[in-house]
Amino acid sequence: MKKINIKQFFIGAKNKRLDGLSLAVICLTVFLCVVGCVMVYSASCYSANKNYGNPYFFLTKQIIGVLIGLVGMAFFYFFDYHKLKKLKWALLIFSIISLALVFVPGVGFEKYGARRWIKFFGFSFQPSEFAKFALVLFCASYLSEKSKSIKKFASLLPPLAVGGVLCLLVILEPNMSVTMCIGLTLITMLIIGGISKKHFLLMSVPAVALVPTLILIEPYRVKRLMAFIDPWANPKGEGFQLIQSLYALGNGGLFGVGLFNSRQKYLFLPFSESDFIFAIIGEELGLFGSLIIIGVFVALVICLIKIALRAGNRFGALLSAGIASLIAIQVAINIAVVTGSIPPTGLPLPFISAGSTSLLVFMSAVGVVLNVDRQSKKSKI
Repeated sequence: MKKINIKQFFIGAKNKRLDGLSLAVICLTVFLCVVGCVMVYSASCYSANKNYGNPYFFLTKQIIGVLIGLVGMAFFYFFDYHKLKKLKWALLIFSIISLALVFVPGVGFEKYGARRWIKFFGFSFQPSEFAKFALVLFCASYLSEKSKSIKKFASLLPPLAVGGVLCLLVILEPNMSVTMCIGLTLITMLIIGGISKKHFLLMSVPAVALVPTLILIEPYRVKRLMAFIDPWANPKGEGFQLIQSLYALGNGGLFGVGLFNSRQKYLFLPFSESDFIFAIIGEELGLFGSLIIIGVFVALVICLIKIALRAGNRFGALLSAGIASLIAIQVAINIAVVTGSIPPTGLPLPFISAGSTSLLVFMSAVGVVLNVDRQSKKSKI
């Protein structure tokens, strides 16, 4: 009979338990999801009852999304993230094909003037949500393999080409907010990957010039820009949503009007349960409550970065840092829009806004980072 090494047995048992950092990531993620369910119900109960005859319509979908997301997070916690490296092309090709399918009649469908969704057998999902993480995976894999040659401009062409294709397909939907999110994530990952300052400046100049160009070529984006500059110039048109969002935040004051007591949710603020849910949070929970939510996001991103710093290899570090960057960028853009800091554009608040696709991919991504931490602890035994 094989002799059991008692010391190794207890070390292995300890490794299977979650340490403080991983446990913090899980608790912070679950907390945000619970807050999301509560706020989605609060923001949507009136409109859901009016439009669907069921005040729990969006809440039910959100709870199902959270449960599916928990399954995805648990799956990727136990799924060896090294295997994802072999799947990068499959996921990237899937993302490109699905982004193209939104333009196919009968498969993709239009909603609010944009074709961003695909419907199969009664279920719909937004391919751009998968595309963001496909880019992170591709860049993490590529940059981990090209660490010695990343200073050469030729080495930057593959990730730039992949990012360019994804941005092109997304902007055609049209969806400028996700395009900006993908572009900023790409640049952030290249910086983390170690590109030279010269190449960074070389990329930044055309990227910055592209933003006003994309705005000017589309009349509706010009109108949104004008609404951002002076929403009161057209208070019943393009400026309406931003004005209502600012009303909600102003009405909340320091401590809010109280949970479930929002006034703007009574069909004054469009998309109150999705892209503009942070305005309802500000109205009901006030400045202090909003700062707590922002603080939880900051704490989550810091924990993910700490996991990246102690990852066992370059791929794991870049993958974790990329996911942390994507979450931080999307949160920053969403809050900036809601507070009138940048022109209005649609982008969900991770873990909180209504949307099952977003919940699934973000929670699964957190599971990937948790597996990076799990594998890094194994390698140290």
